[in-house]
Amino acid sequence: MAAQTWPGDWLRGPLTLAVMRILDDGPTYGYAIATRLEESGFGTIKGGTLYPLLGRLEVAGHVVTRWEQGERGPGRKYFELTPEGRIDLTEKAALWREFARHTAAFIGGTCS
Repeated sequence: MAAQTWPGDWLRGPLTLAVMRILDDGPTYGYAIATRLEESGFGTIKGGTLYPLLGRLEVAGHVVTRWEQGERGPGRKYFELTPEGRIDLTEKAALWREFARHTAAFIGGTCS
């Protein structure tokens, strides 16, 4: 079965939270984040979308970065959630769940 392709405007809302959720599990690098997003059903997220998002998280103080030398290849830039990022993730994830419940109820015709 082919992977679902979601409309880009649908991904804009939850993508930042999804990336932060991945980083909540521990530091990792961009390709691993993209792979995990794809495996989780978000589809293929290109670097032109992912890396600017990570940059915005860094500017906001929610992510810190560091370079690690590769064993056999080039180094990798690792991204790590800050304590402030964890707080933001917790708060925004709760708001997102409420928004998603409201949206599903409204679209399903059970909310007026």
